[in-house]
Amino acid sequence: MAIFGRHTLLAVLAALGVLAAGIPADAAPVTDLAGRTVEVRTPVRRVILGEGRQLYLVALLDREDPVRRIAGWRKDLIQADPDTYAQYLRAFPDIARIPTFGGIEDGTFDLEKAIAVNPDVLILNIEAQRASEDARTIETLGALGIPVVYADFRHQALENTEPTIRLFGTLFGQEARAEAFIAFRAEQIRRVTGVIAAHRPARPKVFIERIGGYTPDCCLTFGDENFGRLVEMAGGSNIATGLIPGTFGQLSPERVIAADPDHVVVTSANWEAYVPGGSWIGVGPGADLGEAARKLRAFTKRPAYTGIKANATGSFHAVWHQFYNSPYQFVALQQLAKWFHPALFADLDPEATFRALHERFLPIAHQPGYFVSLGGKAETP
Repeated sequence: MAIFGRHTLLAVLAALGVLAAGIPADAAPVTDLAGRTVEVRTPVRRVILGEGRQLYLVALLDREDPVRRIAGWRKDLIQADPDTYAQYLRAFPDIARIPTFGGIEDGTFDLEKAIAVNPDVLILNIEAQRASEDARTIETLGALGIPVVYADFRHQALENTEPTIRLFGTLFGQEARAEAFIAFRAEQIRRVTGVIAAHRPARPKVFIERIGGYTPDCCLTFGDENFGRLVEMAGGSNIATGLIPGTFGQLSPERVIAADPDHVVVTSANWEAYVPGGSWIGVGPGADLGEAARKLRAFTKRPAYTGIKANATGSFHAVWHQFYNSPYQFVALQQLAKWFHPALFADLDPEATFRALHERFLPIAHQPGYFVSLGGKAETP
């Protein structure tokens, strides 16, 4: 059951034999990414992750056993990032027993099932706010003393990642670990932004093709947020900035050709669960980079890239799409900077940065495979 009216709410509570519990007496206020002050009993013992990819952050905080507090989650990690899921499955087999949920945005979230797993909190991405309010999810769970908080890595990622990390740190009682990671993240960002500010290099024009190979549509991209913002921070000029209001949007092939980008960056991943045998580029942990390069080369023949500078120089790159929705996006920032300004960032090693992140904070080992490039090799006519 996904949508509840007032009468249905009362029927659900009666059917479950549960009285409205109210907020626990030992709860403390936290501020979520929607600016709401929410009373939550911390540290939480059982959480529902409204997006499975929130594991990227949970694993930083519960390194010894990131599965132990997850009472349920959306199944997107299993489908959208099967290679990372496989890593955690090998290390923590109990992950396979976590109950899975649909999404609130598409009306497939089972609220009765969520109540039954007895969570201390439900953590949703901020884009679910309107749908959760329309479905009275907050009202229903609040009547049972189950608070809902909103996080954001996606829409205003550069501003909201740090407060989201702090929010999770408070919820999980791991404030010190959260602050240590925030400091590491800031240091790695400065390794790019400090150099760009000092040298002020000429900015190459960049087009980001979002979710390349997931759909045949062209030309999905990012505006001035998320990967679009990362391009600017890395010393590039995102051709969609100013053309697309907000985070996500689409340009016509004619617009791309007219902009004549120097670089094309394709965000992609292993989407076999969604598009079996598709043209997506399966970058991610342990990816076959030879096969990824072969599939990337096929993108150079798309009509939107006819005659552009990037095609003449072979400046096509692919990057793991999931960086757009995780606290690890600074690794992608470093790789973009290296692609756009190779001489300026000759000593910067994004793979080493990601390996250090794993060694210091995560319970799984780093596996290369998150980036591939045609390496400036022009396509042979």
